[in-house]
Amino acid sequence: MAQKSDLIITISRETGSGGENIGQQIARAFDMYYVDHEIIAMAAEKLSAVIDEVASQDEKIESFWKTFWEYSGTAPDAYIPYPKKFPPTSFDVFNAEAEIIKHIARERPSVIIGRCGFHVLRDHPGIVKIFIHADAKFRSERIQKLFSISEAEALKLINRSDKERTQYIKTFTGKRWTDATQYDICIDTGKMGIDLSAGLLIDFVKKYRSL
Repeated sequence: MAQKSDLIITISRETGSGGENIGQQIARAFDMYYVDHEIIAMAAEKLSAVIDEVASQDEKIESFWKTFWEYSGTAPDAYIPYPKKFPPTSFDVFNAEAEIIKHIARERPSVIIGRCGFHVLRDHPGIVKIFIHADAKFRSERIQKLFSISEAEALKLINRSDKERTQYIKTFTGKRWTDATQYDICIDTGKMGIDLSAGLLIDFVKKYRSL
């Protein structure tokens, strides 16, 4: 039986599907710590890096050559006269965020958004792994309203985010992001709506805790 002290909820989500909103509703319902963008600041402190440098690698992965050329800023045979401090790579950021997520899970019941939490905490005794998705039309309409952008801009953002997140999760977990078998429950907010989806997930967690 999962006790409240053990309960950790990880939410993997497609951009625009409402995962953050639902995560906040679940956190309020169970008086849990909600963890999302503050992980970036924590990772920046851990890496002694600028927040913007960490944010640029958050849930993204660079190609080897992009990392090499942009971060070294030099040709392979060039002489470097003194040590140079490089901005953190996506690998540095993932490892730092994973350590932070594990620490948070040990400290208190939490709802953790993204950042491969479903994989990082896969052995946690009280984990509930949720995947939230929706069709492109639903996601696009939400993003247009949230950021006051055009449909074309919203769809471009969705496509870029999906590609980056797919590559990121595949690289660090070896798993396919949208594979339903990675999660305890998946929900389509395009069909259910945000609030109804949140209510159903809250009921699901209540039943899980009573097992």
